[in-house]
Amino acid sequence: MASRVSGLLRIVLIVHGIITLAAAVMLAVLPAAIPATVGIELDPEAYLLSYFLAAAELAIAMLSLGAIRMTDPAAVGLIVAVFVVFHLSTAVLELVYLASAPVTGVLIANIAVRVAAAAIFVIAWRRWRRLATTGVERHPAM
Repeated sequence: MASRVSGLLRIVLIVHGIITLAAAVMLAVLPAAIPATVGIELDPEAYLLSYFLAAAELAIAMLSLGAIRMTDPAAVGLIVAVFVVFHLSTAVLELVYLASAPVTGVLIANIAVRVAAAAIFVIAWRRWRRLATTGVERHPAM
């Protein structure tokens, strides 16, 4: 039987879950705050969009935190793949947005963070999968 998610992947999933949960709470409690960081003024009539996003962020946080209890490499791989698609597609859509909006440091930083998060998820998952399926963690030669 494979072991529960451990090592780097466990850390990444916990940190991801906490950050995503914090975003969900911010979007629900202060719906205009996160859009304001990139210069988007959100009128109260548009708060529903932030509430929808808060619900999605909450679901992603629950999935991230729940994944640490899983033992099936295929299931964990699917969860990681969803997170990679989420972060990379968000980065691409932010680039699309930048085609018609002023470039800001916050957006550039967010794009970089999302690409880095996707890469970290892939690396961490591959390490855990190797350990979970073989019982041996391979270390690169120094």
